[in-house]
Amino acid sequence: MYLSNINWTAVLVATISAFVIGFVWYGPVFGRQWMKEIGLTPEAAKNANMLKVFGPAFILTLIMGLMLALHMHDNSDWLQGSKLAAMIALGFIAPTTGVNYIFCRKTITLWIIDCGYSLVTLCVMGAIIGAWH
Repeated sequence: MYLSNINWTAVLVATISAFVIGFVWYGPVFGRQWMKEIGLTPEAAKNANMLKVFGPAFILTLIMGLMLALHMHDNSDWLQGSKLAAMIALGFIAPTTGVNYIFCRKTITLWIIDCGYSLVTLCVMGAIIGAWH
């Protein structure tokens, strides 16, 4: 697929969906445990420059959405998009993150939280992009 064939609305909506999922995932669902695992206090989180956090995060997530869109086939649908995303998350992101976390001495709990987020987010992004493909 070429950039001219990309449904940019789908990529943008998929990117925004990642932030909605992240808000829930790293907020009410796993927020306390995640903050404990990374050693972040609520005070430090409140004092962070959110533009420096969310700006680059948005760009990187947009790139993920673009890469998903570029790897969709012409006959892709929401299920195919979600399957492709699951294979990427389980086959590339989880192992790579695992190796990094081993060397950085991070916990298995943090790996599960972060890779779970990646799996869920990419599957939703893949479903959105696949459905609008």
